[in-house]
Amino acid sequence: MIDKTLQPVEWASFMYELEDAREHLEKLIKDVESAPEYGETELRMDLGHVFAHLNRAWWRSTRDLTDADWKAASQFPGDLTPIG
Repeated sequence: MIDKTLQPVEWASFMYELEDAREHLEKLIKDVESAPEYGETELRMDLGHVFAHLNRAWWRSTRDLTDADWKAASQFPGDLTPIG
């Protein structure tokens, strides 16, 4: 786990991913509850976006991300097909 005191830059990146995931998840919930036309396509895109932030947060919690790691950390699970 990243140490906030010893690794402030890494901590800030980790928190950015979590906060951005929360922001997008809150918007997704609001949209699902209030927009009758909200459908599967929108859900898949929005969940994919939230997932990407959570996945990068997970990766960031254990290591510094190289360019190759960033690409891998942004990938979707094999059983999901992203849209967009």
